[in-house]
Amino acid sequence: MYQVVALILTFGLIALLALGVPVGMSLCVVGCIGFIVNMGSISAWFQLISMPLKLTSSLQNFLLLSIPLFILAAKIMNGSSITKRIFHFANVTVGWLPGGLGHANIVASLIFAGMSGTAVSDAAGLGQIEIEAMKSNGYDVDFSAGVTAASSTVGPIFPPSVPMVMYSTISGVSVGSLFMGGVIPGILMTVSMMSIVYLVAKKRRYPKMAFPTAKEVCIACREALIPMLTPVILLAGIWTGTFTTTESAVVATVYALLVSFFVFREMSLKKLWEILKETIRDTASIGFVTAAAAFYGWVLARCGISNAIAEWLANVTTNPIIFMLIVNIALLVIGCFMESIAAILVFGPVLLTAALSMGIDPLYFGLVMVLNLMIGLTTPPFGVCLFVIADTAKISFQRMVKAMLPFYIPLFGCLILLCLVPEVGTWLPGVLIK
Repeated sequence: MYQVVALILTFGLIALLALGVPVGMSLCVVGCIGFIVNMGSISAWFQLISMPLKLTSSLQNFLLLSIPLFILAAKIMNGSSITKRIFHFANVTVGWLPGGLGHANIVASLIFAGMSGTAVSDAAGLGQIEIEAMKSNGYDVDFSAGVTAASSTVGPIFPPSVPMVMYSTISGVSVGSLFMGGVIPGILMTVSMMSIVYLVAKKRRYPKMAFPTAKEVCIACREALIPMLTPVILLAGIWTGTFTTTESAVVATVYALLVSFFVFREMSLKKLWEILKETIRDTASIGFVTAAAAFYGWVLARCGISNAIAEWLANVTTNPIIFMLIVNIALLVIGCFMESIAAILVFGPVLLTAALSMGIDPLYFGLVMVLNLMIGLTTPPFGVCLFVIADTAKISFQRMVKAMLPFYIPLFGCLILLCLVPEVGTWLPGVLIK
């Protein structure tokens, strides 16, 4: 029977997503149908009374409180001049390289990643500023959009990271370890993408700034220093045990409020109210997807599909390298169709069970999973960042995909490196977090 249910849960979900049904609703509908078919009787309808309990119980996790707070902190920063100050600082420090604004785009994303925790916040917040600046300085709009979409993937890798918080809830791996584990991969992604920008800029002869004077560097540092302290404070607090991950989200939000209201004096109560309403909408959306994915995962487990998949994976190969190759291919395909948080909650427990049976480090596995799914945000047909940046740059989706092609090289290169050399992600947590 579970084979039939597996087909319903798999192809039913793909069909609904292809029809444009929201992810959360698709997971709930297919999960209910799969549960009823598995029970094989009308009594299953009565057992679905427990569905609201399954949905709400998945949200009763203290760690999940950090997600709306990180979202709020990012929106507060986007609502003031903080993003502009960060971009200006990045432009002063690396804008003298060939393709200067392209490099500034990527460096600004790395800095902003230490505040937002999501790729979409990066794409929506910095994206418009970066694309307009590049277009007005003679850069091709497609190239500008490609750089912006690619650089947004650094957000969920470099700490803090909302997807890593979600992975921690299903794996039990310390969020602090996951955050620290994302530092080196995030820096490697930044450097490798800057290499692509350098090569393209040299070929197309894109402009660059004059080498900055000491005074210009000092002014840019002074303007951006206070917001750039955010990731330093968060990482130092988590590393030293001063506060937990959830508490660090509170610190980030309070810090953003203080800076916006009293340092830069660019935030008003009216603007804050609008930001709070946007945060509530985004949080409700993420919360529903989280609850629906948990219910869908519970149905998979109840029907025995989770164990069957884990056993099948374990029987296919006992070689961890081949296993990780299979997992990477699967996650890249999943990332093309499913939102990252839902993918982590639905497939994370299944894949992690098989990984643990082969002795694979769950920290390493989590970093690989998150990086895979972040690449999925920039791959067709449902890459969210592609749609966001295409809309911002006012170009077609097809042009957006074509503009991304050169940047898949560094993204996949970093993924392969992380898979083959786990120490890239596990070394720093091992040194700093005991």
